[in-house]
Amino acid sequence: MEQVCSNCHAVLAEEAKADWCPACGGALVERPNLPQSPACGPAPEVDHRGIVLPRRHALGGIITPQ
Repeated sequence: MEQVCSNCHAVLAEEAKADWCPACGGALVERPNLPQSPACGPAPEVDHRGIVLPRRHALGGIITPQ
């Protein structure tokens, strides 16, 4: 289960232990992990607050799920 902010929708890393969102102070809810394919690329990048950053495309820009 991954933790997601109900206000700003930030995804927290699995190793981050928090009671509220470190970005906005909103409540955290748990949801099932999204399926990962082997072609997903490198492990997700996590910032100093424990928030998973969006993946970046090789040519630039942010990849967002649909």
